[in-house]
Amino acid sequence: MSDSSDDITRLLHALGHSGDQTREELLRKIYRELKRIAANQLRAERNDHTLQPTALVHEAYIRLLGHNPNWEDRSHFYATAAKVMRQILVDYARTRAAQKRGGAGAQVLFRDEREDAALFGYRTAEEVLAIDDALSELGRKDPRQCAIVELRFFCGLTEDEVARLLGISDRTVKRDWTAARAWLFGRLR
Repeated sequence: MSDSSDDITRLLHALGHSGDQTREELLRKIYRELKRIAANQLRAERNDHTLQPTALVHEAYIRLLGHNPNWEDRSHFYATAAKVMRQILVDYARTRAAQKRGGAGAQVLFRDEREDAALFGYRTAEEVLAIDDALSELGRKDPRQCAIVELRFFCGLTEDEVARLLGISDRTVKRDWTAARAWLFGRLR
C-alpha cells in the first residue's frame, strides 16, 4: 500500500462534495493496490477463465462508488473493497455453478500462495459458495475474525497490513487469523 493514507482519506472524504475529477484522482491512487488485491484472488491456471483482475477491479470500483459513499478513511474503504470483491466472486461462482455444462466443476481462481494451500487453493464454484456460507457464519460469530479473513483471503494482505488497516496489534491479527483458519477448516470439512 504505497500511496499516502492521508491523500487517499482526503479524496474519499471529498467524493460526496466533488465530481469526476476527484473520482479519477482517487482511482489513480488506489488502482495499483486494487489490482494487486484482485491478482491475489485470481491466479489463473486455465487459459479460458473469463474473470480477470482488471475486470474484478473495475466491477469492484463501480460497486464501491455506485452510490454516494461516506468513507471514514482508507481502512474503511479497503475493508469494504474486500467485502465487495468477495461478493463479486460469490456472484461469479453462483453463475458458473448454475451453468448447465461445466459450471459445477469450473474453478474460481483465487488462492493464497503463502500458506494454507489446502484451504485457500483453487476452488470450484460450489467450494466458493461453501466458503462464503462459512464466512457469513463466522461474521455472525466474530466480526473481527471475519474481517481479518476477508482482508487476508480476499485482498491478499499481510498480517502487518491488516493490523494497520484495522488499528489492532499484529499479535491480535495473528491470534484471530489462526483461530479463524482453524474454525474454517473445521466448518468446511
